[in-house]
Amino acid sequence: MLQSGLTAAEVLDRLLVEDEHNQVRQVAIVDSKGNVAAHTGTNCMHWAGHVIGDGYSCQGNILAGKGVVESMAQAYETTKGDLIDKLLAGLMAGQKAGGDRRGQQSAALLIVREGGGYEGFTDQYVDLRVDDSPHPIEELKRIMDVYDMTMLSREDPANLVPIAGSVARSVQRDLKALKFYNGSVTGVYDAATKKALYNFISVNNFENRMHQDGLIWRSILKYMDESVKTRKRKRTVHQR
Repeated sequence: MLQSGLTAAEVLDRLLVEDEHNQVRQVAIVDSKGNVAAHTGTNCMHWAGHVIGDGYSCQGNILAGKGVVESMAQAYETTKGDLIDKLLAGLMAGQKAGGDRRGQQSAALLIVREGGGYEGFTDQYVDLRVDDSPHPIEELKRIMDVYDMTMLSREDPANLVPIAGSVARSVQRDLKALKFYNGSVTGVYDAATKKALYNFISVNNFENRMHQDGLIWRSILKYMDESVKTRKRKRTVHQR
């Protein structure tokens, strides 16, 4: 119906008219122009409802109350970043406001963008899900962080820094601790350091974030630092 040119509201009206059980349905439609139409039947399980805004709808049933969808909408509208950040913020805000009255179990994130899949092979820009977990939204966020590092390239170019001076020394120390580099900590981004960094990035599937121009993402620096700390903690526990 949308492909034929009908608006979101026109499609929703037609669906509801043709559905004798429309009062137990909950549905929202966002069309390609950003128009939104939503419906929550009067016989949906309490509390049920929705909040719509510019190009989005927040909705649910068996919720703790109206504050759940209101918190989701506010987080979506006020969170800086792209659609990924806004959707995750909405999920976390909704749960903080009470979420589903039955508790938590699953969470998912699906974002489609033309050619957005790995190397442009599919349109599935992000397709992640947690089917059974006591803390599904936190787990979804953790998985998204891994996916972000390995599959996406959406960082602000301002987060690129030259590999020189103290940054180069930090890279060399971390690569040395992680057994990728056995040279001296000189603060010079030489061929040996570059090869070691390339090997580290390849082993961790961070090819999307490899730069050949003497720059490195702050996220890679942070990941390396955290990897060293994790390695030290494991060694300490083992020694005890």
